[in-house]
Amino acid sequence: MVPAISLAYEKAESDIMKRKPRDAKNDKLVNERLISMSYGQIGMMQASAGFFTYFVIMGENGFMMKDLIGIRQQWDSKAVNDVRDSYGQEWTYNDRKVLEFTCHTAFFISIVIVQWADLIICKTRRNSLVHQGMDNHVLNFGLLFETVLAAILSYGPGMDKALRMYPMK
Repeated sequence: MVPAISLAYEKAESDIMKRKPRDAKNDKLVNERLISMSYGQIGMMQASAGFFTYFVIMGENGFMMKDLIGIRQQWDSKAVNDVRDSYGQEWTYNDRKVLEFTCHTAFFISIVIVQWADLIICKTRRNSLVHQGMDNHVLNFGLLFETVLAAILSYGPGMDKALRMYPMK
């Protein structure tokens, strides 16, 4: 929430007075283009980043994407302690769950990182970041706050039990 609010403290773009004002009768603040951009494009990019990270970590631990299809019943069964990964290594129920929750944490962290980029991209409509600068102290605090909060949720003591967020290794 802090990063989103910080955009209200962004200084005006240099060409703001050269642009025509919005027609209050015909131009809506929230229109189809804005909704399709925010949910369609940005949301899909964030979800793609999360899933990419999820499958990379699964792959690094021996579970290739093609081998994850149809494995759920075995994966979630406490009675099965010999699920084989793509390399033939056997995984116990507890080890599988630690890997799964680590992937959930990585998904969350990747969303936070993509939101950093989204916030910096949304600072201006036309000016470049070099021209606009990073002088918005509320935005900088928001980025730092979001990062510290994500780190606390990922690495804080007890988060593995409370939120099932296992630290990245």
